[in-house]
Amino acid sequence: MSAETASLSSTLLFVVLFVFVSAAQKNITAGSGQNVTLTCRAANNNILVVKWSRADLEPEYVLLYRDEQFVPDDQHPSFKSRVDLQDRQMKDGDVSLILKNVTINDTGTYECRIFMGETRSWKISSINLHVDPPGQTHTEDGSVGLIIGLSVAAVLLFVAAVLIYRKHKKVKKVNYESTCSSQS
Repeated sequence: MSAETASLSSTLLFVVLFVFVSAAQKNITAGSGQNVTLTCRAANNNILVVKWSRADLEPEYVLLYRDEQFVPDDQHPSFKSRVDLQDRQMKDGDVSLILKNVTINDTGTYECRIFMGETRSWKISSINLHVDPPGQTHTEDGSVGLIIGLSVAAVLLFVAAVLIYRKHKKVKKVNYESTCSSQS
């Protein structure tokens, strides 16, 4: 493989990885006053700790569940009485957060951390929430960006495949012609 082909391939790999990593972070847009569910799941039911947080807050905890109970001590005051788990029994590993009566102050990146007993490891995911001001409605949930990103990645992969094929075909032709001319 030539240096040019290798460079093109590594650039395309970077673009594809960026698109898929970006797609892993979910974006939600809600209207002021709505209830919003921030989805988060673990692979199993052996959940010991659930922490929902926002790094830009002090204290940062939106909701903390540990030792089979909610821990309100370090909860940020603006979330008291406004958050709950969608399923308090956390069946099927569901630890989705319900955020009630959202305001523009709830806009931010929420992180869901789950500590699982079986694996003794943390599962971490994040969701970007944008809350529109009162009177403004917006229903995009980030899926349009995902579709565009994946489409761009597919086009880039196709173009790369065509370029690599042409380059390979050209090299084969040059090798064939040089072999033929050396035999004459």
